[in-house]
Amino acid sequence: MAATSWEESVKSLKGVILDMCGVLYDAGEDGGSPIPGSVEAVKRLKASDLQLRFCTNETQATREVFVAKLQRMGFDISVCEVFSPAPAAVAVLKERGLRPHLLVYDGVVPEFDSVEKTNPNCVVIGDAAEKFSYQNLNDAFRVLIALEKPVLFSLGRGKYYKEDDGLKLDVGVYMKALEYACDVEAEVIGKPDPMFFQKVLDDMGIQSHQVGFKNKSSQCSALPTHSSLRPPPTGWVAYPHQRGL
Repeated sequence: MAATSWEESVKSLKGVILDMCGVLYDAGEDGGSPIPGSVEAVKRLKASDLQLRFCTNETQATREVFVAKLQRMGFDISVCEVFSPAPAAVAVLKERGLRPHLLVYDGVVPEFDSVEKTNPNCVVIGDAAEKFSYQNLNDAFRVLIALEKPVLFSLGRGKYYKEDDGLKLDVGVYMKALEYACDVEAEVIGKPDPMFFQKVLDDMGIQSHQVGFKNKSSQCSALPTHSSLRPPPTGWVAYPHQRGL
């Protein structure tokens, strides 16, 4: 991107959306660790006149637990600034009167306390980690295959992610297995679904062209601030779904 076009883009920015894992911190069995410079970058952004929100496909903990972990790392962040798939899924379930069979990590189950789960008429899967056993997957399969019109929600569709001890399969792999077995297309809730990002924009009260977005697939080594008009490396884009992220 040319310097002039970047400067023009920055002048129109009113907000920034940051991905979290791989941008702010690296995951690990001990809770992970902040990426060097990320704590200070968030402080600089918050000191600017830009609105700041955080997006994550974290589905192994409630937002409260997740945010508390990041606060211990030194991040200035609050629950209301974080958008994750589970609360968004709950809103969809209530809106459509659906009762989910859950195949999710134990730590995120409390997010679904407000929805009815008896006699399920849909399946919700998230990053269940070791809960992705044959038995649990087969239970989800049996719920779906018994429905006249199977409904499958997936809290993200990632292939894999990195932790301190190496790469691990993500929810998208198991989503594809259930899609294939039940001849159904999952409804993805979370990144990179455009409607997920639209809810963030609605909360900020701004439009897509007024937002900068930083995700873990970019090569940015530092986050630009509103007062820094240097052209960024690749990966700093106006809106995620415009790149098919």
